[in-house]
Amino acid sequence: MTAAPGRETVTLTIEQVQRMAGDLSKAQRDHTIDQMKGPSLRTFNGFWYAWAHPGQLAPEHAGRVWLIRAGRGFGKTRAGAEWVSEIARNDPGARIALVGATIEDVSKVMIEGESGILSVARPGEQPRYYRQKRELTFGSGAIAQIYSANTPEKLRGGQFNAAWCDEIGKWRNGVATWDNLMLAVRIGAPQQILVTTTPAPVALVRKVRGVAGMIETLGTSHDNPHLSRDFLAAIEAEYGGTRLGRQEINGELIEDVAGALWTRSGLEACRVARAPLLVRVVIGVDPPAGSEAGTGDACGIVAVGLGEDGHGYVLEDASVSGESPEGWARAVVACAGRHNADKVVAEVNQGGEMVRAVLEAADPMLPLAPRRARLGKAARAEPVSIDYARGRVHHTGAFPALEDEMCGMVSGGTYQGPGRSPDRVDALVWALAELMPRRRGRAGVRGL
Repeated sequence: MTAAPGRETVTLTIEQVQRMAGDLSKAQRDHTIDQMKGPSLRTFNGFWYAWAHPGQLAPEHAGRVWLIRAGRGFGKTRAGAEWVSEIARNDPGARIALVGATIEDVSKVMIEGESGILSVARPGEQPRYYRQKRELTFGSGAIAQIYSANTPEKLRGGQFNAAWCDEIGKWRNGVATWDNLMLAVRIGAPQQILVTTTPAPVALVRKVRGVAGMIETLGTSHDNPHLSRDFLAAIEAEYGGTRLGRQEINGELIEDVAGALWTRSGLEACRVARAPLLVRVVIGVDPPAGSEAGTGDACGIVAVGLGEDGHGYVLEDASVSGESPEGWARAVVACAGRHNADKVVAEVNQGGEMVRAVLEAADPMLPLAPRRARLGKAARAEPVSIDYARGRVHHTGAFPALEDEMCGMVSGGTYQGPGRSPDRVDALVWALAELMPRRRGRAGVRGL
């Protein structure tokens, strides 16, 4: 590519672009890009497919709906802008709908943003944004029209062969907007809808994921190699493992189960940075049913402490899976040692003397207290969940696997997953029932 007189002359090969994307450090790459003037920057943008990460590229056999459900910083906006630009580039007659939560969102993010359509345009394409008309025209002749989820009825009468929907998790009139859009994307072939969103447990996200033939791309903030490692480390330290972090960083769709003993919002409310001075520590153990390595369920191992304020504090989820009896027994002993536990409470309904023998073989001095349950797991969990509701139990940090099981425990005795058995929750319940003995009878346990 040669510039006009008085302008820079630059030639970028695809190999150079790939090297910038992969071989240079982020600081070197950012410095190089900052030094680029208009022509070379546009040339660099033109090679986007050479340095995009795989999650940003459309599946080879994408159906009518392609959903990118990923964490912040994944590159969803860039993927959407490039997808729209490619359609406009290849189809001069394309009619495209751009739909966001508000008109301002469409303008500032999807069109004018740092990764928006105007920013990714190649030399000669010259897209023009007519704000008052709410219309974007491309050099090829393709036209994109702008819509807000606040006014779903405005999609009535429109006709499109493609649409890009951004951040549907925050659309105010989401389902109505989506229904009108689906009826409007009806011309040409193929008809395509791209949805880019950080997940949220709302009706529209569930509806889109249920569309027949929908193809879903999942991703996290960590998938983008161009994000600062310092930034990723900072947000993981602040939010890692919490509901917000799992949603906004990992792109997980986290929903509450109807009738669950614990809710996501309730667990977030009980989270603290650290425990106060502890007066007692108990380890709860729910041994796996299988006696051979790799069989049965996980071995639930949870450490809890009683604070000087009289509240319970969950200190660690040390549960293990796929271990032999000797393996999970060693994990119990190690957890007890880390927390200088006063007592280790282990269920012996299944395994009986074997459980006692395996733990005592691992450490003859282990302060072991075998317990036999008279009630099922969910029934034992109910009184403990009441302590949570009353603000008497706290989590010192985040325990994603344990909390997922807690939110799958339903009042009335059922478990909705993940997995087939809430072993981590059972260990938690044993420990808290021992730590707060006034509830032992209600938890349905007795000493041996």
